Amino acid sequence: MSTQDSPVAPGAHDALPRAGTGYDIHRLVPERRLVLGGVEIPYERGLLGHSDGDVLAHAVIDALLGACGLPDIGQQFPPGDPVYKDADSMQLLADVCRRIAPAGWRPYQVDTTIVCERPRLAPHVAAMRASLARALGLSEGCVGVKAKTNEGLDSIGRGEAIAAHAIILVIGAASRGPA
Repeated sequence: MSTQDSPVAPGAHDALPRAGTGYDIHRLVPERRLVLGGVEIPYERGLLGHSDGDVLAHAVIDALLGACGLPDIGQQFPPGDPVYKDADSMQLLADVCRRIAPAGWRPYQVDTTIVCERPRLAPHVAAMRASLARALGLSEGCVGVKAKTNEGLDSIGRGEAIAAHAIILVIGAASRGPA
């Protein structure tokens, strides 16, 4: 990350939490693992991507970067860079957390929604919450993961893709709140 891409340290105006949103969508393809929120889910297809294609982790990364005023995931971890080929997206999320810490930022709470017709995700939600909590340094009570369908509409509803939305709150050193 260049100095222009470094997060600005929080000042007095940052005493309240800052929010960021993220979104990602990937196509489902054969012969790939399906990984969501760092959890491998048994399914006959996985998400196409330069990294492991984890749309949930990618949405959280973009939300975190946005809250800290940084460029998006594609600029931080360029898809054409062979270093990130098949990268573990949870490691990328942990890396972003390490990058923002010296400027005084830390995640405070995250809420996410995965939009997917199949497979059924309810049995995996607790594991995804735990995985995201570990990567973000949060308690599981500060991490929301919901799974929704698209009611048969568009590429997601036809089972061709999976998408994820995230919103995150970060606090700076000047903020008060639970550690």
